[in-house]
Amino acid sequence: MTCSVPRPVVSGSVSSSSPASRPGATAEAAPLSLCAREPHVPADRLVAEMVPPPRFDAVRFGTYIPDPNQPSQTEAVRVLEGFATGLGGPGAGGSGKRRLFGFGRAAKPAPAGPRGVYLDGGYGVGKTHLLASLWHATPAEPALKAFGTFVELTNLVGALGFQQTVRTLSGHRLLCIDEFELDDPGDTVLVSTLLGKLVEAGVALAATSNTLPGRLGEGRFASADFLREIQGLSAHFRALRIDGEDYRHRGLPKAPPPYTDELVSKTAYATEGASLDGFADLLDHLAKVHPSRYGALTDGLAAVCLTGVRPVPDQSTALRLVVLADRLYDREVPVLASGLPFDRLFSEEMLEGGYRKKYFRAISRLTALARDAGRLTGTP
Repeated sequence: MTCSVPRPVVSGSVSSSSPASRPGATAEAAPLSLCAREPHVPADRLVAEMVPPPRFDAVRFGTYIPDPNQPSQTEAVRVLEGFATGLGGPGAGGSGKRRLFGFGRAAKPAPAGPRGVYLDGGYGVGKTHLLASLWHATPAEPALKAFGTFVELTNLVGALGFQQTVRTLSGHRLLCIDEFELDDPGDTVLVSTLLGKLVEAGVALAATSNTLPGRLGEGRFASADFLREIQGLSAHFRALRIDGEDYRHRGLPKAPPPYTDELVSKTAYATEGASLDGFADLLDHLAKVHPSRYGALTDGLAAVCLTGVRPVPDQSTALRLVVLADRLYDREVPVLASGLPFDRLFSEEMLEGGYRKKYFRAISRLTALARDAGRLTGTP
């Protein structure tokens, strides 16, 4: 399917292709198109970008506001602050540099106690905020700390190869893994093996994952899964349960209903740095771009405008959309859309299947970005 940029809908005899038909814009100010982008990301950029995403640049333990009704949130801050302080001293490997193409053997210090923490909780309780705060609080230069999602870590292994990834990360003091995925046995075993090598090199670990909605009352469901899946690494992790409701919806109105095609198109033309694509076209394009490049796909965007949102047709397409939603959320890119609301993207079968954690996370994050898009239209 050829990707096309939707034109704003106007009345009268003026052609939709003429500048006069583009409210507040000239021909030179036509919106961008995600479908026209085919980014190529070198391996060294993948490593250099393993830092907290822009949304979490400024977060710290002091900016995390625990829910007074959830004492586990306050306890998590206390434990993580102590964990960060304990990571002071000589760095693992001792070189003080990223060894992207180095082959030296890292020293193997034998620290006492767990060298990892696992944040177990539901959606929107602030686990990523706390994980990023740990990265910022750890007393080491940025080159000795790495932060990425589980998907980004597997993409790094794909780009560098397993042994090179071990050499690259073994000189670090801390590796933070957000959204550890428990639904892909192959990737989980791959990352478990990688983490085992890094623990041997003295790298401290921190990870988050999600407990499903409706399973929050079942004790340590997610942490038990996590510790089982990472096999022999269990002794290296201390599980921290973080209870609470999704802060993205706490005391806020529901997500706005979808807008009209006309309003979405007009807003895209009136917003500098916005993209405009048909939803079906974008889904087709995502199949042609490796998920490791979805971050680069969104470089420089002020907003994403989509027309004709509809249910995703299959699981492969849905999983690609989940990755894009994560990258947009990390970068705080608002999403303005027409068609169906985001909570109808995934079928009931998908929401009850093995990848349901990812789909619920995507719905939560796209809903937050849809709220953010209200400012572009002047709606509350």
